[in-house]
Amino acid sequence: MTTSKMPERTATAAAPLTVLLPSDVTAPALARHKLRKAMLGVGLCAAQLEDVLLAASELVTNAFEHGERPERMELEYAGGRLTMRVYDVGRKLPELRAPSPAKARSRGLVLVQALSEDWGFERCDGGKYVWAVFRIPKVS
Repeated sequence: MTTSKMPERTATAAAPLTVLLPSDVTAPALARHKLRKAMLGVGLCAAQLEDVLLAASELVTNAFEHGERPERMELEYAGGRLTMRVYDVGRKLPELRAPSPAKARSRGLVLVQALSEDWGFERCDGGKYVWAVFRIPKVS
């Protein structure tokens, strides 16, 4: 995990997408649906998206459960890299915890770390965002 600034944005190959998230339990499903549709629309293979969809679920669920209220998810795809940012209004920063076999929860950020090329978080006006970057080349 890194708490440094998110990687600099590069020239955009696909228009950035903003998904407004409801502040209820439907937020992760909506995020997955919009993410899948957007990525298939830029020519990515559905099989390449499974890890990203799982990470999106985890980030949005964490924002819902620990961030007080998820606000939006932003996606940007350029140069074979997908950057996902999930904004919430909470001030509490995420913590990477070692999962316990006795607990059924607290594995979300461990999964995001394992599935992504890089991830981190930053405070922003009105809350924070947690971001993750994935290497996903286009299918030729």
